[in-house]
Amino acid sequence: MPRIAIIVEFTPKPGCYEQFHAHISAHAKATLAEEPGCLAFDVMHKMNDADEPDGQHIMLVEIYEDMDAVRAHRANPRMPIVGAGSAPLLDGRKVSLCEMAD
Repeated sequence: MPRIAIIVEFTPKPGCYEQFHAHISAHAKATLAEEPGCLAFDVMHKMNDADEPDGQHIMLVEIYEDMDAVRAHRANPRMPIVGAGSAPLLDGRKVSLCEMAD
């Protein structure tokens, strides 16, 4: 089975960038510790045209060993807590589920 990537771009609300960064970074660390099917979970600051963090977008790249591992991630009992903590901090998010090419 192919590995699966989840790529997410978040737009935190004004004044919520640092708080959301801390929140999602804790989620990334916990996911890596709890879920053996999660191979990587990186939190990134989107860069602007001046090659500096834009301060407006936070991105995630998550790599899972297969779709079963993604399903296990979605079923993690911590996910509703993460969602509830994220909602008041965000103006938007875009999620892409990708099958990784070899």
